[in-house]
Amino acid sequence: MRTAKRTLLSASRTMGRLSARARLLPSFLIAGAQRCGTTSLYRALAQHPLLLKPLLHKGVHYFDVGYAHGLPWYQAHFPLRASAALLAHRYGTGALAFESAPYYLFHPLAGERIAADLPGVKLIVLVRDPVARACSAHAHELARGFETESHFEYAVELEARRLAGAEELLRAEPHALHHSHRHHGYLARGRYADQLDRLEPLIGRERILVLDSHRFFAEPEPVYDRVLEFLGVPHLGYPEFERHNRRALPRPMPQGLERALRNHFESYDARLTRWLDGEPSWRR
Repeated sequence: MRTAKRTLLSASRTMGRLSARARLLPSFLIAGAQRCGTTSLYRALAQHPLLLKPLLHKGVHYFDVGYAHGLPWYQAHFPLRASAALLAHRYGTGALAFESAPYYLFHPLAGERIAADLPGVKLIVLVRDPVARACSAHAHELARGFETESHFEYAVELEARRLAGAEELLRAEPHALHHSHRHHGYLARGRYADQLDRLEPLIGRERILVLDSHRFFAEPEPVYDRVLEFLGVPHLGYPEFERHNRRALPRPMPQGLERALRNHFESYDARLTRWLDGEPSWRR
């Protein structure tokens, strides 16, 4: 079964490469953050007939770990322009291709690559309580086998050592991979303001939409409306909103650790105010 699936995927990619120039490139990306509801938003948007997802995967991971493949390889993952033209004729407005890859927000070179290859692209970023995000990320990486330390507190203690020199390596060797940078950034990936500040001069503030995922899950309709307005896409009814990729709740966190982490993130959370047009929900 797996062999047949791999053969089908290989054949699809080959056909995609042959017709790459006839395919769309994304008009927007869901760029992160990890464990902040990106899959749920992706699947909600994918139900809109004018928002076209990749043919094979939610995230192509071109701008982070696949950049060596080249732009035609990336373009091969998206629908044909002819298909988009038929939709435009039917609905009276253009269709937009998109993908979702939460490592784009954190990878030090992704923003530069996106700006160079997709001029005019828009980015959507979701953020959540960074303490809860860190716990969720640890449980997620543990379940996937990318984390070997079963205790969250110890994994946090290891983080600085694991990530030491990672950004420097990724910048010095643009096609290098760094396991811990991708899978063990429990605190680093929750310092959202640093990552947004890196993107702002590359993409432009007006083309970055930052959403509080707590509000998205509590009241998805107004958040969905805001996304469609940001994208300039007509409202054609609400999709079915579901929560995806939920993991079992992590073990209770020692109060001292939680207090220390909340203090750690306080200044970073404060800097999110201008991105969210208000205080983050978890700080209220």
